[in-house]
Amino acid sequence: MTDPLASIFAPLRPYAGWALRLTFGVTFIFYGYAKITGLGGFAEMMLGGNTLLAALVAFAEVAAGIGIIGGAFTSSLVTRLAGLAVIPVMLGAIFMVHLQNGFHFMAQPNDPTPMGGWNFQFVLMGIAVFYLLSGNKDIESSADA
Repeated sequence: MTDPLASIFAPLRPYAGWALRLTFGVTFIFYGYAKITGLGGFAEMMLGGNTLLAALVAFAEVAAGIGIIGGAFTSSLVTRLAGLAVIPVMLGAIFMVHLQNGFHFMAQPNDPTPMGGWNFQFVLMGIAVFYLLSGNKDIESSADA
């Protein structure tokens, strides 16, 4: 069976990796920056008041977001390190905060916490693993993919 959409989207194929790269990178920059600007509240709400750990998480998120986007213009190593930085952050979020709430990302009725389950963090971690393993192979214009 032929794919009738293949020829329509063929001219855009070289840019396909940017859809994932930009949404992933911007998501981490956004959430990391929000953690930085509310560091004390984030530390208290999620990490039992551990401000040092909160600062490390916030830094890792912002650095990963910048690294995923910037890695496209520098090297696969930057992209891979950015993906690697996300994995322990998402594992921490899953096991320290979200696991007890099940898989569904929405907070459930009568749930005393507004956190929801671990689905979102699981997806982000999967994307991080993709970048760790593939480097810049998602963009055709990369010199060192």
